[in-house]
Amino acid sequence: MPRSVLEAVKMGLWDFEPERVDRNRYSPTDALPGSTEKLSILKQRLQLGLPLWHPDDRLYFAEETDE
Repeated sequence: MPRSVLEAVKMGLWDFEPERVDRNRYSPTDALPGSTEKLSILKQRLQLGLPLWHPDDRLYFAEETDE
């Protein structure tokens, strides 16, 4: 069984879904989508076998604030 999306793709398993990981086990990022910083964070998550996306990751350039 693959440990990550990358391993699954190498094995030809295109419908692989990683095990759910508690959102407290890894941190969200405020990095802009598509930025070098965000891509670096996604790479780190992939290497650690974590989900690529955290529910609280920044989604847009201009995030709404409570101010």
